Amino acid sequence: MTPEELSAAIRACLTGAVDAGELSLPAGAVPQAVKVERPRNRDHGDWATSVALQLSKPAGVPPRKVAEVLAVRLSGVAGVKSVDVAGPGFLNVVLDAAAAGELARTVVEAGPAYGRTEALAGRRVNLEFVSANPTGPVHLGGTRWAAVGDSLARVLQAVGADVTREYYFNDHGAQIDRFARSLLARALGQEAPEDGYGGDYIEEIASTIVRDALAAGAPDPSTLPEAEALEAFRSRGVALMFDEVKGSLHDFRVDFDVYFHEDSLHTSGAVASVVQQLKDSGRLFESDGAWWLRSTEFGDDKDRVVIKSDGNPAYVAGDLAYLRDKRARGFDLCIYLLGADHHGYVARLKAAAAAFGDDPAVVEVLIGQMVNLVRDGVPVRMSKRAGTVVTMEDLVGAVGVDAARYALVRSSVDSQIDVDLDLLVKRTNDNPVFYVQYAHARTSGVGRNARDLGVRTEDGFDPSVLDHATESALLAAIGDFPRAVAQAAELREPHRVARYLEALAGSYHKWYDERRVTPMGEEAVTDVHRTRLWLNDATRTVLANGLALLGVSAPDRM
Repeated sequence: MTPEELSAAIRACLTGAVDAGELSLPAGAVPQAVKVERPRNRDHGDWATSVALQLSKPAGVPPRKVAEVLAVRLSGVAGVKSVDVAGPGFLNVVLDAAAAGELARTVVEAGPAYGRTEALAGRRVNLEFVSANPTGPVHLGGTRWAAVGDSLARVLQAVGADVTREYYFNDHGAQIDRFARSLLARALGQEAPEDGYGGDYIEEIASTIVRDALAAGAPDPSTLPEAEALEAFRSRGVALMFDEVKGSLHDFRVDFDVYFHEDSLHTSGAVASVVQQLKDSGRLFESDGAWWLRSTEFGDDKDRVVIKSDGNPAYVAGDLAYLRDKRARGFDLCIYLLGADHHGYVARLKAAAAAFGDDPAVVEVLIGQMVNLVRDGVPVRMSKRAGTVVTMEDLVGAVGVDAARYALVRSSVDSQIDVDLDLLVKRTNDNPVFYVQYAHARTSGVGRNARDLGVRTEDGFDPSVLDHATESALLAAIGDFPRAVAQAAELREPHRVARYLEALAGSYHKWYDERRVTPMGEEAVTDVHRTRLWLNDATRTVLANGLALLGVSAPDRM
């Protein structure tokens, strides 16, 4: 019996009790889906529900009375071994071994579909993440957002959402000008300007621009008049840098559906259009020669300058035009993943949505904290190539894509994390990604050995033999996967999948130590071996499905 099947059985008991006059509930009070959860203390049963407490008030009776009525009916459901009423009205349910064990076959037959739902079917989600300036390699903070953002996209897709991964390409403004000046300076053999960019990558790009121009029969761009030289290094330098960024992200298993150019908002007239729209609606007011958004009316801590007193648009003008563009493209939820220095954007972006007449809930902003790399107990502070920052290529080069992605996604984004490079290359259980991947490799090895010895799932299945405590615990963990995925999607917290996988791996390793899938010596193959193989394969299915949500490989051998 799956958690979904138990939930449906409890709802049927509720409906039956109402129809029989055992409970009096107003129309629509019976929930469409009864929430069932694993008790923290397994002595309390396989599953628990607090639905009786939820329905006490509408039923007009104490919650224990509701629970007692349900317990009688639920005890008669096939596959339910016992039902106890605990505390103020909790229901603790114990399944018989056969009903619990049936989950193994359900999971194997579902394959990659197990854990997926249609909870967000019909929702169009724009998920914007990384969006680093194209003035250098992806730094460590951006790398964390790449791992978290892509994993969140996978989790949202697993619950039915239509997700567009979007990269906001900041190719407009002062940082691009400083980038161009830095390239030109290096091409001329000079140091970068004081406010410019350093690092070996600047020299590499500058050299490439000069070499490509000469190879095409064009003059050395560094010899052109300054304005022409700066434009040549700006346009070509940004393109080269962004190609490198996209390549690094692709190698990190992160690809975007849309690369949106900030500059297009200005050149297309979108910024001017949205400013005029807000002026016409009275959402902008003029003061001291500047135009301000009345954002305090929508929960922001202060009004925001949209057009500066010199007539140039402030950065928020682009934010406004960009949000309007997203909504015009049909997205009903716009999620932004931003760095630790962007706390002010939460109220600002929600105020922008409200200024357009939208529900501020169409905007969600996740703020991520800093990442520190540690090697030999000492912080790693500088990149060999980028000079002043640690980059994605530094991390991946040190530990590989799998370990890097897993390490960055397994903690809540609102917590600062230290990534221990020494730990992530160890092949021990202390290394969380190794621990989970090794569990998958072990399930694969067990499957190969079993089939070599003639143990085949298609030859038999008797879930009643899965009666050992470690089997009950493993089945419980497997059954919890859909809930873990749903919660990760609802709370926008993909780290919950990683933590779930670590718990599942622990349950599997304990089971492996206690129960054999393959026969010993001349022992005949029986349904006990075959059924345990079903459980082994079910575990492999869930581990693979969970790792896929994190963009981490599920190796068959390690």
